[in-house]
Amino acid sequence: MSNKESMSISKPPFFDGNNYSHWKAKMTIFIQALDFNLWDIIIDGPELPHIISQEGIKTLKPRSSYTDDDRKKVQLNAKAKHVIICALNSNEFNRVSSCATAKEMWDRLEVTQ
Repeated sequence: MSNKESMSISKPPFFDGNNYSHWKAKMTIFIQALDFNLWDIIIDGPELPHIISQEGIKTLKPRSSYTDDDRKKVQLNAKAKHVIICALNSNEFNRVSSCATAKEMWDRLEVTQ
Protein backbone atom coordinates (compact mmCIF):
# COMPACT_ATOMS: atom_id res chain seq x y z
CA MET A 1 0.00 0.00 0.00
CA SER A 2 1.40 3.41 -0.90
CA ASN A 3 1.80 6.19 1.65
CA LYS A 4 -0.93 8.18 -0.12
CA GLU A 5 -3.46 5.44 0.62
CA SER A 6 -2.54 4.82 4.25
CA MET A 7 -4.52 6.63 6.92
CA SER A 8 -3.45 8.08 10.21
CA ILE A 9 -5.81 7.89 13.15
CA SER A 10 -4.88 11.44 14.13
CA LYS A 11 -4.96 13.07 10.66
CA PRO A 12 -8.11 13.41 8.59
CA PRO A 13 -8.21 11.81 5.14
CA PHE A 14 -6.84 14.27 2.60
CA PHE A 15 -9.04 15.61 -0.20
CA ASP A 16 -7.21 16.76 -3.32
CA GLY A 17 -10.32 17.48 -5.36
CA ASN A 18 -10.66 13.96 -6.78
CA ASN A 19 -12.98 11.11 -5.83
CA TYR A 20 -15.20 13.16 -3.53
CA SER A 21 -17.59 10.34 -2.61
CA HIS A 22 -14.70 8.16 -1.41
CA TRP A 23 -13.24 11.02 0.65
CA LYS A 24 -16.66 11.93 2.07
CA ALA A 25 -17.25 8.38 3.33
CA LYS A 26 -13.82 8.27 5.00
CA MET A 27 -14.18 11.77 6.42
CA THR A 28 -17.62 11.01 7.85
CA ILE A 29 -16.26 8.04 9.79
CA PHE A 30 -13.15 9.98 10.84
CA ILE A 31 -15.19 12.87 12.29
CA GLN A 32 -17.71 10.60 14.00
CA ALA A 33 -14.89 8.62 15.62
CA LEU A 34 -13.10 11.80 16.68
CA ASP A 35 -16.12 13.41 18.37
CA PHE A 36 -19.73 12.76 17.44
CA ASN A 37 -20.65 16.27 18.63
CA LEU A 38 -18.52 17.62 15.78
CA TRP A 39 -20.50 15.52 13.33
CA ASP A 40 -23.76 16.94 14.72
CA ILE A 41 -22.40 20.47 14.19
CA ILE A 42 -21.47 19.66 10.58
CA ILE A 43 -24.81 18.08 9.71
CA ASP A 44 -27.23 20.21 11.76
CA GLY A 45 -25.27 23.45 12.03
CA PRO A 46 -23.98 25.05 15.22
CA GLU A 47 -25.99 26.68 17.95
CA LEU A 48 -24.22 30.01 17.78
CA PRO A 49 -24.93 32.33 20.73
CA HIS A 50 -27.56 34.92 19.89
CA ILE A 51 -29.75 37.51 21.49
CA ILE A 52 -33.28 38.59 20.61
CA SER A 53 -33.99 42.30 20.65
CA GLN A 54 -37.19 43.85 22.01
CA GLU A 55 -38.37 44.00 18.39
CA GLY A 56 -37.91 40.24 18.13
CA ILE A 57 -34.86 40.41 15.86
CA LYS A 58 -32.35 37.60 16.38
CA THR A 59 -28.69 38.66 16.17
CA LEU A 60 -25.38 37.11 17.11
CA LYS A 61 -24.36 37.79 20.68
CA PRO A 62 -21.23 39.96 21.07
CA ARG A 63 -18.19 37.90 22.11
CA SER A 64 -17.72 40.16 25.11
CA SER A 65 -20.97 38.83 26.59
CA TYR A 66 -20.39 35.10 25.97
CA THR A 67 -21.03 32.73 28.83
CA ASP A 68 -18.90 29.61 29.32
CA ASP A 69 -21.63 27.62 27.58
CA ASP A 70 -21.59 30.06 24.64
CA ARG A 71 -17.83 29.62 24.30
CA LYS A 72 -18.19 25.83 24.24
CA LYS A 73 -20.73 26.08 21.40
CA VAL A 74 -18.51 28.41 19.39
CA GLN A 75 -15.47 26.24 20.05
CA LEU A 76 -17.24 23.11 18.74
CA ASN A 77 -17.91 24.88 15.45
CA ALA A 78 -14.29 26.05 15.28
CA LYS A 79 -13.03 22.51 15.91
CA ALA A 80 -15.31 21.11 13.21
CA LYS A 81 -14.08 23.77 10.76
CA HIS A 82 -10.49 22.94 11.68
CA VAL A 83 -10.94 19.23 11.00
CA ILE A 84 -12.42 19.98 7.58
CA ILE A 85 -9.77 22.54 6.64
CA CYS A 86 -6.93 20.21 7.66
CA ALA A 87 -8.27 17.67 5.16
CA LEU A 88 -8.28 19.97 2.11
CA ASN A 89 -5.74 20.96 -0.51
CA SER A 90 -5.35 24.68 -1.22
CA ASN A 91 -7.89 24.76 -4.08
CA GLU A 92 -10.59 23.11 -1.97
CA PHE A 93 -9.65 25.31 1.00
CA ASN A 94 -10.22 28.39 -1.16
CA ARG A 95 -13.75 27.15 -1.94
CA VAL A 96 -14.74 27.03 1.73
CA SER A 97 -12.52 29.58 3.47
CA SER A 98 -15.26 32.24 3.52
CA CYS A 99 -17.78 29.94 5.23
CA ALA A 100 -18.76 30.91 8.78
CA THR A 101 -19.75 27.43 9.92
CA ALA A 102 -18.59 23.86 9.45
CA LYS A 103 -22.01 23.01 8.01
CA GLU A 104 -21.60 25.69 5.33
CA MET A 105 -18.17 24.24 4.48
CA TRP A 106 -19.48 20.68 4.24
CA ASP A 107 -22.47 21.75 2.16
CA ARG A 108 -20.32 23.84 -0.21
CA LEU A 109 -17.96 20.92 -0.79
CA GLU A 110 -20.99 18.75 -1.54
CA VAL A 111 -22.44 21.06 -4.19
CA THR A 112 -19.14 21.93 -5.87
CA GLN A 113 -18.06 18.34 -6.48
